[in-house]
Amino acid sequence: MARDFYEILGVPRTATQVEIKKAYRKLARKWHPDINPGNVDAERTFKEISQAYDCLGNPEKRKIYDEFGEEGLQSGFDAGKAREYRDWQQAYKQQAGAGRAEPEFGRYQGYEDLFGDIFDFGGGQRTVRGRGPRKGRDIEHPMEVDLISALKGFETELSMQKMTTCALCKGSGMDPGSRMTPCPACGGSGRINVAEGPMRFTKPCPQCGGHGQIGKPCPACGGTGQTMGVERIRVVIPEGVREGSRVRVAGKGEPGTDGGPAGDVFLVIHLKPHPFLRREEDNLYMELPITVTEAVKGGTVTVPTPRGTVKVKVPPRSQSGQTLKLRGKGAKNPKTKAYGDLMLKLVVKVPKTDDEEALKAAEALSSFYGEDIREGIRF
Repeated sequence: MARDFYEILGVPRTATQVEIKKAYRKLARKWHPDINPGNVDAERTFKEISQAYDCLGNPEKRKIYDEFGEEGLQSGFDAGKAREYRDWQQAYKQQAGAGRAEPEFGRYQGYEDLFGDIFDFGGGQRTVRGRGPRKGRDIEHPMEVDLISALKGFETELSMQKMTTCALCKGSGMDPGSRMTPCPACGGSGRINVAEGPMRFTKPCPQCGGHGQIGKPCPACGGTGQTMGVERIRVVIPEGVREGSRVRVAGKGEPGTDGGPAGDVFLVIHLKPHPFLRREEDNLYMELPITVTEAVKGGTVTVPTPRGTVKVKVPPRSQSGQTLKLRGKGAKNPKTKAYGDLMLKLVVKVPKTDDEEALKAAEALSSFYGEDIREGIRF
């Protein structure tokens, strides 16, 4: 159950900052753990008092709390987005109440609504329904991932701001403490006429949503059945996701209405650049530094890859810029499950030294060039 910070501090919602501070100090002196050693209840009460003052003692936090409650204080909560969504939902509800926001079949929600008062459906029983269950809205959420994590796949937990089922009214939109009465618009039938004459058409009553009963709007959600909140969700990022991949997290979108299922979350993957690796399709590209000796004589070198180290043979007389291919050491294709290749571009590195012996060795090596290495350069 949501806590009331004003009630915890024993002050009215109209209390000034001075009054809030005074109340906190009085309670803190009474319940401080140093004054109540070993008293678990006192420790818990002092913690609640401190949390309440941390919010109400800060004018900005207090303003958010007054508008959105304790959920507005959670990490990642965006008050601007919450207000926009709340205004949108209220406008939609008002339009629905005026009969101007009926999706799908024009003013009707299905052929049962259009012909429900004329024909029998399902074994002679007349179909009379409300708005019916509706799936919640899907959410797209960008997610930045480093290249190595994307290649290996991983599990993580995200904190996401989204609309959630109102904790007070459980999504009904009605004040649970109010008395339900027959809807005045439809007389309690849940249906209203939309055409007169020999063929009468009806549709679900927009004021009661087809339920036939109404009550006071829920004070927590304003009658929408949903409030803005922050939820932590566990997600699995599969091995091999690439830039722009969409990872679906089923049932973690916004809640449905009238018993409908929740929507889904789609994580849109954006890859951070890596200092050594780059990905093209399912192949990985990396520069591999080698010594002058390894380039001339050849040899076996140890190369790190995203899935562990491997031994690579450098051919004798290798040239800088030459590419070696390691089959199956690239990125995994999430659809085909096949792996690409790892392409190693050899880069010959000379020693950074002014040592006389090194310079003499370099001169001796130069005598083995049989031709001008720049002879083929022409413009």
